[in-house]
Amino acid sequence: QVQLVESGGGLVQAGGSLRLSCAVTGVGFRFADMGWYRQAPGQQRELVASITSGSNTNYIDSVKGRFTISRDNAQKTVYLQMNSLKPEDTGVYYCNNRHASLSWGQGTQVTVSS
Repeated sequence: QVQLVESGGGLVQAGGSLRLSCAVTGVGFRFADMGWYRQAPGQQRELVASITSGSNTNYIDSVKGRFTISRDNAQKTVYLQMNSLKPEDTGVYYCNNRHASLSWGQGTQVTVSS
């Protein structure tokens, strides 16, 4: 059974940093392209960063230079380092594979105050 468990969110002031973690079980993690998704209040969930099985990364323009996605295949964990946070980064953050085809976890709330 696939399980995605996100953690690391919180309340932070603008300019601050957070590091999100996603523990993955029940799937061939090593060969999976993974992503971090964000759902802002009243908006649809969007993919903000992705990482291939070979650790190639991609980001949406609004987070480039501020967010870094990484993975630890031994720990079956995906990370999202978020620096220079802005109020518009507020939302619930989820991980999933690149196609968003796994069952969603509970997400982790990130709130950035101005």
